[in-house]
Amino acid sequence: MAASQIVKDKVVLVTGAGRGIGRDIALMMAAEGAKVVVNDLGGAADGEGAGSATPAQEVVDEIKKAGGSAVANYDSVADPAGAEKMVKQAVETFGRIDCVVNNAGILRDRIFHRMSHMDWKAVIDVHLHGCFNTSRAAANYFKEQNGGSFVHFTSTSGLIGNFGQSNYAAAKLGIVGLSKSIALDMQRFNVRSNCISPFAWSRLIGTIPTETDAEKARVERIKQMTTAKIAPICVYLASDQAKDVTGQIFGVRKNEIFLFSQPRVLRSVHAGDEGWTPQSIAEVAMPAMQSSFYKLDRSGDIFTWDPI
Repeated sequence: MAASQIVKDKVVLVTGAGRGIGRDIALMMAAEGAKVVVNDLGGAADGEGAGSATPAQEVVDEIKKAGGSAVANYDSVADPAGAEKMVKQAVETFGRIDCVVNNAGILRDRIFHRMSHMDWKAVIDVHLHGCFNTSRAAANYFKEQNGGSFVHFTSTSGLIGNFGQSNYAAAKLGIVGLSKSIALDMQRFNVRSNCISPFAWSRLIGTIPTETDAEKARVERIKQMTTAKIAPICVYLASDQAKDVTGQIFGVRKNEIFLFSQPRVLRSVHAGDEGWTPQSIAEVAMPAMQSSFYKLDRSGDIFTWDPI
């Protein structure tokens, strides 16, 4: 192996690694010297359908053909027992666990007044509960070995906003809170936790409407943002070179890397000893703060320039 491999001999679990972003992460992790557990349930983009072992095994075969080390796993991140099994498989196969990349996801987009409880629950279960399940399964190993890295996938759907994705947005913003709490709770054990918001063309966004010229142009721009562009920062965050990077939210769009802000107080107003009344809030407090209100922006309203 080349001495320059940044994650040489690290053991990494990548969820949802049979296709798209996860596949490219698994391949680059292996190319950079990591031993990889390639997890993929093999279901459809909406989480429906019988699982297939093919996607995960194909990635494992590709890694092994290139001289790397990998093993396939077909458990569901939404199942706590399944999450424990995939982490245990990493430890039993390769002797330890150094990084968990929480990439697995599904989409069930619906405008809010048409969203069913099942649409809500299915997305929350995979994204938010899934991140908790795999992270919790690895946490004690990280604590005992005094080190480890979590890389969670969030989205501008939650960070900024998008139509028809209340379930996905809630889960993805919840992941940000989860990541920050893990970073705070486990810092004493040299455990890091960060989020990545990816911009990439994959099957999860392949259903974007292309009826108007503007929509067609948008999709063509998105297609320039290949999934392989997301992998380098994941590999970096799994490495010892990222030992001082934790509790952050990064974005990757083609050749751009963003550091996202986190909620902080923008403005403050205070009343005298008498305190606020509903009427004085209406007359004084809201007008004083209104110039700092956020608009109902969507991701596309903020990222208005073409991918670089």
